Amino acid sequence: MNILDQIVADKRKEVALRKSLIPYKQLEASVLFERATISLSQSLKNSTSGIIAEHKRRSPSKAVINQSLNVQDVAKGYEDASVCGMSVLTDGKYFGGSLDDLLVARASCDLPLLRKEFIIDTYQILEAKAYGADVILLIAAILTKEEIKQFSELAKSLDLDVLLEVHNLEELQKSIMPTIDMLGVNNRNLKTFEVSLETSKALSNHIPDDFVKVSESGISSIEAIKELQPYDYKGFLIGENFMKTNNPGESARSFIKSLL
Repeated sequence: MNILDQIVADKRKEVALRKSLIPYKQLEASVLFERATISLSQSLKNSTSGIIAEHKRRSPSKAVINQSLNVQDVAKGYEDASVCGMSVLTDGKYFGGSLDDLLVARASCDLPLLRKEFIIDTYQILEAKAYGADVILLIAAILTKEEIKQFSELAKSLDLDVLLEVHNLEELQKSIMPTIDMLGVNNRNLKTFEVSLETSKALSNHIPDDFVKVSESGISSIEAIKELQPYDYKGFLIGENFMKTNNPGESARSFIKSLL
């Protein structure tokens, strides 16, 4: 079993437990469930930098990245740096995140927030809405075409943007549907954890212009972004590069200043 299969197996158990503790109706009664969402796809279309900055404490590939920062400071720092959006890891076992991180980020900034999670159940989409997210991530590698359709339609009915992540052409072709806002190409092979920007370049021509193109993973330099911009990428998800510093917001600010 590879790492992705293991994460999904654990996630199914976790979601089953959460559903038994907090019913759907309780999520729908959340104060944040009725808030107007902020569109990340629109933010990216109107941006010159396209930076989506991440809050991530650790990962299976890098172990500990940064355990010492609090989410409030990171969120405020990213907002002050004028990033386009913030990605918040909510997986606990493998990434050290939680839904409380999402809640704190929501209370701390007015950025579009992406719930970065391994979504395998509609329940998690309602959770995302209830905890203040504006965007959900769907990972094509772990979902069928029918699930992508069902989950993205539910997200749109809740006014959530949908970022669909692919790793290859086969995943991309099964994922193209009108309920997707952004197509993210993950440059990291989730089975081997090797990273190559060539993945984004190779898939760019296969992504219709209706979708905002986002490149994810392995983007740690201005050069990488400049290399991908000619391929019509509008969004760049940057996690470890900012989080491995003592001040992610300041790192993001100087990165964006250099980029522009």
